[in-house]
Amino acid sequence: MAVSGEGQTLVTACSTTTLQPEMREQVIEVQHLTKKFGTFEALKDVSFTVNKGDVFGFLGPNGAGKSTTIRCMLSLIRPDSGSIRIFGKSLAGNRSAILARTGSIIEKPDFYKYLSAFKNLEIFSRISGAPATKREIYTMLDFVGLNGREKDRVAGFSHGMKQRLGIAQTLLHNPDLIVLDEPTTGLDPQGIIDMRNLILRLRNEHNKTVLLSSHNLSEIELIANRMVIINKGRSVIEGAVGELLNSEELVAQIEVDYPEQARNFLEKTFPGVLLASSGADGQLQLATTKKQVAAINSALVQNGIAVYSLEAKRKLEDYFIKIVNNGHVVSEHL
Repeated sequence: MAVSGEGQTLVTACSTTTLQPEMREQVIEVQHLTKKFGTFEALKDVSFTVNKGDVFGFLGPNGAGKSTTIRCMLSLIRPDSGSIRIFGKSLAGNRSAILARTGSIIEKPDFYKYLSAFKNLEIFSRISGAPATKREIYTMLDFVGLNGREKDRVAGFSHGMKQRLGIAQTLLHNPDLIVLDEPTTGLDPQGIIDMRNLILRLRNEHNKTVLLSSHNLSEIELIANRMVIINKGRSVIEGAVGELLNSEELVAQIEVDYPEQARNFLEKTFPGVLLASSGADGQLQLATTKKQVAAINSALVQNGIAVYSLEAKRKLEDYFIKIVNNGHVVSEHL
């Protein structure tokens, strides 16, 4: 598996080979999207595809360009260049038809606070031009777990309840594609679990395609089947979550008492594992496997090198943490 350095876009081979034989229908195709606000380049080169039935993780640190991309996809702003195709049609010439099949929550949903949940959905349904029946509204409220609260004012709802009401609002016109921009932000742990289960039900019970924007890798891992990481307005890596987050391929950070001696020993005994070393603090970074970690630790100790700490992370996890912490690509060894 490989990840691009800064300024390049690279899609993993595993994502390419898995897509070709399946020939799955592509719901979203974004190609080489760019967008400037004055002199600031919010998007430099964003490309990805979302297949029918995906819960697709749109992952990146804050400021990576996720919300700008989504706004381009929903025709709220225009990209400077690049193309967006949704349901096999160009967004540029088919905006109304595409949006009629799309539901979205951007940031946090807004409602009339002193009206009931039911009344809010009734009003938004009428505004949409495709009024829902009372039965349909009650069905949506039940689906998102707000049954029994239909007549309560939204002003008394928690943040999580408002998020679920937002999901109900997006479902009123029965869209095929649902776009959620950071839907778990501000939720407590139980609220996050509820939202996660709701998204999975959208796919599993209602056959919806979901694009889920997040800056949280662990959340994407739990819910998405495919993902793309973007950083500084560029696509970095795309593919199947299970393949990208391979639990066998690790990056290990080891702190030892004699870093120079340890470095020489590792280069001879375990060729190719050393990624980087720092003599100042005794830190060594290794590309290894789960099975090899114990052998490396044991070999160092047996050769008189004390190991003070050893922390292993999956390669993509380590890479993403570095993006979040430092704002740029540190390692190109993935």
